[in-house]
Amino acid sequence: MRTLFDTSALVAVLIQIHPAHDRVMSWLRQAKIGTRLIAAHSLAELYSILTTYPIRPRISPAAAQQMIDQSILSTFEIVQLSGVDYTTVIAYLARQGITGGATYDALILSAAVKAGADQIVTLNERHFRRIRPDLAENIIAP
Repeated sequence: MRTLFDTSALVAVLIQIHPAHDRVMSWLRQAKIGTRLIAAHSLAELYSILTTYPIRPRISPAAAQQMIDQSILSTFEIVQLSGVDYTTVIAYLARQGITGGATYDALILSAAVKAGADQIVTLNERHFRRIRPDLAENIIAP
């Protein structure tokens, strides 16, 4: 089983006080059986969110990097998109009339398709299904 974790799910994994932490952790444990995937885009997004997450004390840049290195890079396969992949996603979004921040969710979904993910774990299920209704049965909301 190949499981891609969206940035929202990974934030919940790394921040223990996150309301969805326990729910997402159970999916992460299940994903040990197969391959854990992360879109390359999600690495930068994850760093950005971790370093601005509204908790005290704040997560420092060095701590965020360490969290990503130890918990993500050591156990996840990174899925990279090419320039052609990006232009294909943008063309798809334009045809569908999808705008704004959904662009980034579409990139993550494109990485999932490229990697042959069987499951996509996200806390943004509704957004993901709106962007790619054809993948609805593969999108998991813990």
